[in-house]
Amino acid sequence: MQILVLGGTVFLSRTVAEVARDAGHEVVCAARGVSGNPPDGVEFLRVDRDEAEGLAVLTGRDFDAVVDVEVQSPSRVRRALDALGPKAGHWTYVSSGSVYADNETTGQDAASGALVSAPPGGSDEADRELYGPFKVACEEAVRDAFGDKAFLCRAGLIVGPRDVSDRFGYWPARLAGGGEVLVPGTPDDLVQFVDVRDLAEWIVHCAENHVVGTFDAVAASQPWGKVIDAMAAAVGGPEVALTWVPGHWLAEQDVQPWAGPDSLPLWLPLPDYAGFMSRDVSASVEAGLTTRGTQETAIAALEWEKVLGLDRDRRSGITREREAALLTAWHASA
Repeated sequence: MQILVLGGTVFLSRTVAEVARDAGHEVVCAARGVSGNPPDGVEFLRVDRDEAEGLAVLTGRDFDAVVDVEVQSPSRVRRALDALGPKAGHWTYVSSGSVYADNETTGQDAASGALVSAPPGGSDEADRELYGPFKVACEEAVRDAFGDKAFLCRAGLIVGPRDVSDRFGYWPARLAGGGEVLVPGTPDDLVQFVDVRDLAEWIVHCAENHVVGTFDAVAASQPWGKVIDAMAAAVGGPEVALTWVPGHWLAEQDVQPWAGPDSLPLWLPLPDYAGFMSRDVSASVEAGLTTRGTQETAIAALEWEKVLGLDRDRRSGITREREAALLTAWHASA
């Protein structure tokens, strides 16, 4: 197959290009080329979807499948569809679980989950507060143009090699440091994520087998305690001891959930976000999604953390000093 990856230089899109290349496909990566380089063994074309003629270099090219990972700009999605849609046999758009309107109800799936509304015309496509609504608009553009040849995968938290968000890697890095580790919430809380390699392999599988429809692209939910224990078993340093601290107490200490400065990743306020971490992915599994174990993902994530630097300033997570202060305060209050 000839597969076009709109991107191919960072994280998911690069992993898709590698998986497709290793499966023997002819891979073309089309991007601006400012975020990194595509993998070896693929053709690279420089494009700019912000320009009216930014995809002209693709004129006359036919592709069996196209994979688009555009973050949230419907204009960029439409430009690609206008230029390539009629010639492509299969179209993948990587959407997001942020399209769902109800983050509290557990057990929802892609067929039943109500969506947020697309933003009104003229909205700023760079506004991150409108991420979910713009993802809905991107999905609508793909469906309108590609109909029953579209594969829409709504990704959850994507983790593993080349992730720079720290929304997962914080934990393998912290556990590798050993000692007392502050863990938010309770062991029974559910968490959900997907290894970037599993997602990339599924995307290529769906292109090869012309899988179409709308699916949640995330592994089955797991108890937080099982996940953190698996990480500790895989990468834990000396004398690891887990101290579980209730989320409401952490919120009182101004610790942020999920991501960003002074946050604890994989933790979300409950019950407000119970549905966000408990999607029913049985339809995705039936459509070919397979996922590896947490230990394997943790090992790979730690290796990537070492590349980035274990002691770097992080986008997400808390410092060891902040953790120690919180643990002291928690033990005193308890």
